[in-house]
Amino acid sequence: MKNVDFYLHFNGNSEKAMTFYKKIFGGEFITSQRYKDVPGSEKMNEEDREKMVHISLQLSDNVTLMASDIVTKMADRVSFGNNYHICLQAGSEKEADKLFAALSEEGIIEMPMNKTFWGAYFGMCVDKFGIQWMINFSYSKS
Repeated sequence: MKNVDFYLHFNGNSEKAMTFYKKIFGGEFITSQRYKDVPGSEKMNEEDREKMVHISLQLSDNVTLMASDIVTKMADRVSFGNNYHICLQAGSEKEADKLFAALSEEGIIEMPMNKTFWGAYFGMCVDKFGIQWMINFSYSKS
């Protein structure tokens, strides 16, 4: 495994929160995308389209703090305790599949491992203890 990152979820203020964290920890924003940048987003309401689908703050070579905003239809799902994922950066698709299979066993698969439009092999699950995980293998960083 390359590294472990933390992925935070917010109800519309992730950009403000991440700017706050940048002032504290330093680092540089390496990715900043809004929902309006996602294929098919024209079906979303205008308020949701302006929210952050992904923002990454590189704190060091091995630590990235990432975040997204939850859209209106999912807002009732976000609360303290489920407002984060632990994101594992795998070194290969094979390793990503192995980690995902082990963590999702007896748990809940939120998003099966699949190739994404942003150039990664990615999946999300909740383990049998209720911990939320993201497994990612990035083609652009391999």
